[in-house]
Amino acid sequence: MEDYNKIIESLGVKFIKARNIRILQPITIKNFYDVENTLLILFNGDVSIGDEKIKVDVGDMLFIPGGKHVTVTYGDPSNPKTVSNEEFMTHRESYWEGNHDPKLIGHLPNSFGYVSFEAKVFDSVNFFNSLDVPPFIIKREEHLATTIDQILAEEMTDLAGKGRIIKIKTEEIVIEVVRYILKNHLFVEQLVTNSTYFKDPRLIDIFAYIKENLGGDLSNKVLANVANVSEDYVGQYFKMLTGINPQDYIEYQRMEAAVGLLRTSKKSIRAIGAEVGYKDTAYFCRRFKMMFGIPAGKMRRRESLMNV
Repeated sequence: MEDYNKIIESLGVKFIKARNIRILQPITIKNFYDVENTLLILFNGDVSIGDEKIKVDVGDMLFIPGGKHVTVTYGDPSNPKTVSNEEFMTHRESYWEGNHDPKLIGHLPNSFGYVSFEAKVFDSVNFFNSLDVPPFIIKREEHLATTIDQILAEEMTDLAGKGRIIKIKTEEIVIEVVRYILKNHLFVEQLVTNSTYFKDPRLIDIFAYIKENLGGDLSNKVLANVANVSEDYVGQYFKMLTGINPQDYIEYQRMEAAVGLLRTSKKSIRAIGAEVGYKDTAYFCRRFKMMFGIPAGKMRRRESLMNV
């Protein structure tokens, strides 16, 4: 338990968004994907996960780690419209309607709330994704449900201290999710296998170097010098501790940074690609769509769609 306390203390948690949504028509989103973690609570109606349509009960929560492809069905699962992630992102307002009245949270038919957030170890590594935690349902956790409701209500207000309260409560839900995993002995093998690398200082140095030099040379030769291991060994060393090879990890970090720039800046696609290490814009766009299922330009439009 002491090790998990150290990991929790090292987590950098960042609130991204919170919405209360009413489902307008039943849909199944194939290969839904987001870089952020999402914690959804079902207020009324139906939500299910996976091709088997595993049901989320009213009052329970669905946790989807960032970086995981998953099939999600919103609304009656008997005959939903099946859409791709790109179709959903492009026409989200056809399927969802946002509520902006805190008094109606939890009282609308066919509705749910969600909070999206980052949780990174040493401000570099997506914690839940790095542990290979799959999407899962959280049952009967009233304190966690109340905290989500409070975040949703705060997000709909313009009161003094709103940002600070949301930050504190977002950190609280991250800790509660970790506690739920440990209390219910979930994903024991993944936790034992994949949490060990948080203790390796050489790997932490590599994570930090990659984060600070996304637009530069991140070849295995460079990483080997950072970790003070041989160039021939660094790829094996990295994969042994993390489960992925360093170049795949680097691409994920570059694409995650690109998503952040698309959402928060007015820089061109070309400039964003170059900033995160892609000299060839066409190649950047191909890799972006392959990873996220939608073109980079549509990801930029998505921010306005998130406010439905």
